[in-house]
Amino acid sequence: MKFRSLLLAALVAFTGSAMALEAGQAAPALDVAGAKDPVSLSALKGKVVYVDFWASWCAPCKQSFPWMNEMQAKYGNRGLQIVAVNVDAKREDADRFLAEVPANFVIGYDAKGDSPKRFQIKGMPSSVLVGPDGQVIKVHAGFRPDERKAQEDAIVAALAQIK
Repeated sequence: MKFRSLLLAALVAFTGSAMALEAGQAAPALDVAGAKDPVSLSALKGKVVYVDFWASWCAPCKQSFPWMNEMQAKYGNRGLQIVAVNVDAKREDADRFLAEVPANFVIGYDAKGDSPKRFQIKGMPSSVLVGPDGQVIKVHAGFRPDERKAQEDAIVAALAQIK
């Protein structure tokens, strides 16, 4: 039993944390380079922010971008801001992806992968819905067409929190 406890402690120390990001927690800091200006989650306080982590090699990401464009167009004037953070090591890979699948929302770049670590992201794409108070509302991994409505419903519910 003692060996098992030591092994668990070592695994927790190696991964950094045994807990995942959960609803109700304060969203971690997000400060990354943007296409023109830096992107900061703290600067968006008061808005509902859908933070999406993506990579050029991610097939589901190609499906998620048109949906995120639609959500930004539909709800942007109500206080939604989509921020998609690219984690490719080379900016050129992200640029090629964006030439093929344009984004009508904010793009950030984190080649070092610091922000996905803070957000405890395990795979691509993953999203974190952050309320106007800076608290995590929902964490979601993957992108499947049958989950679009549930994702949109969570956005709409979050927008109702804006005063």
